Amino acid sequence: VQLTDSGGGSVQPGDSLRLSCGVSGYIGRRYCMAWFRHAPGKEREEVARIDIYDATRYADSVQGRFTISRANAENALYLQMNDLKPEDTAVYYCAALEYLGYCPRTPDVWGQGTQVVVSS
Repeated sequence: VQLTDSGGGSVQPGDSLRLSCGVSGYIGRRYCMAWFRHAPGKEREEVARIDIYDATRYADSVQGRFTISRANAENALYLQMNDLKPEDTAVYYCAALEYLGYCPRTPDVWGQGTQVVVSS
């Protein structure tokens, strides 16, 4: 399984972006998927995850503004980000976590990352 992130860019506060993650290799319902981000000077943070039943979970900092979704037929993962704030500036990574009867905390596969900059 390989993951390829895309969709980052430079935007102004209040704007929206949609990140995409292309998945090569069959994952079907074997993997939970997640988005992480890493900002300069901060620890890596899990932003959102979606399990094999499409249940989702979000970090408090993005709840209500970000939406994670998966399109298994397209082998793709998305992160719709609305009302972006300067503190959302980071490199965003998609990740796959092999389902073990639960979704583990640590991903098995990472994308290469896509930069998001939110600045006026």
